Amino acid sequence: MTEEFQEIAPQAAQGDEPAAEPTPVLPSQKPRTSWLDALARMGLGEVFVRIGTNVLSLVALVSVVWLLGSFYKAAPAGVAQTAGPSATPQVQIDSIPQVHNRPAGIERMALIHTIIPARPREDIVKYTVQAGDNVIGIAQKYNLKPETILFANNYKLYDNPENLMPGMVLNILPVDGAYYQWQDGDGLNGVAKGLNVKPADIVSYAGNQLDPATLGDYSHPNIKPGTWLVVPGGTRDLVSFSFPSVTRDNPAVARVAGSGACGAVTDGAVGTGTFIWPSANHYLSGYDYTAIHRGIDIAGNVGEAVWAIDAGVIVYAGWNEYGYGNMIMIDHGNGWQSLYAHLSSIKVVCGQSVNQGQLIGAIGSTGHSSGPHLHFEMMHGLYAKVDPWNYLPPP
Repeated sequence: MTEEFQEIAPQAAQGDEPAAEPTPVLPSQKPRTSWLDALARMGLGEVFVRIGTNVLSLVALVSVVWLLGSFYKAAPAGVAQTAGPSATPQVQIDSIPQVHNRPAGIERMALIHTIIPARPREDIVKYTVQAGDNVIGIAQKYNLKPETILFANNYKLYDNPENLMPGMVLNILPVDGAYYQWQDGDGLNGVAKGLNVKPADIVSYAGNQLDPATLGDYSHPNIKPGTWLVVPGGTRDLVSFSFPSVTRDNPAVARVAGSGACGAVTDGAVGTGTFIWPSANHYLSGYDYTAIHRGIDIAGNVGEAVWAIDAGVIVYAGWNEYGYGNMIMIDHGNGWQSLYAHLSSIKVVCGQSVNQGQLIGAIGSTGHSSGPHLHFEMMHGLYAKVDPWNYLPPP
């Protein structure tokens, strides 16, 4: 037989009958062996299956990531993007401007509720004075200066805060300034000059409802007499109703002030120039020393003691028509005078010498007073009233 033929039957055993002639197999008919079978015969089949499974899983994962990346790719310019996040633009740090020298200020706080600011007021508010009120306190309620309260109520207070009384109805201006009633023959130029403002300040204020187109000549403007006008920023000199100094050399100056005026005073005690507090309390209940109130209101109850701050002579003792009620004035003989007002009782008489710390009266609420307190003033020389805080011992 040729080399191309292969025996597929075993040789017959010796002594047996001769085997049948084997059937030759052509090469095209030879059975093929699978490469998987070969791996299996070598013991590598299970390992190959595991590796193949992992490779297929990795390929599947990469395919999913690629598909998602294609799906979320940013839309081209001019086309609206319908899904997926937009790419974050890249910013060069060096291109951001640097902030230097940050100004100091108040940090804003996060507020849950938004506060809508109130619209500025333009109308006149009427306020009824309550017991315990004073001009300074009323002004603070409306964020105004005390002078504005006096300027807007000149015909009731006459520039004297001591004239304030419970039940009195006051005009409260919307802004600091003056309140002026137009008179027949007035001119805008003259009125403005008298209140230290410009005519335009009066005309432009919306609350006055003045139409520049119909006003005409500012010298004789078309403003009806009796019209009240708010003058923003308007000021004038206050008329002083403060009680003048009275000395032992000239006590007659107080005759116009009331029945407490004394006659001639010949001699008397002279002070040391050092002072004590006139009452047991050393704090305020009412006005402090200001341009419109030339003294301090010391807290106290009706009947509590009032003492002389230094030795001297009584030059006024009795009722006062300036609104001080029962009042005492002492001339200390060294250029100093002291005044004690709104007393409930007076324990001294005209011309009497008193020592420092001597009882002279009792705290009250007589005259123009809205509650018990001691109105106290100090003077050095004629009409030269000083701030008592600068001369009394520390509280």
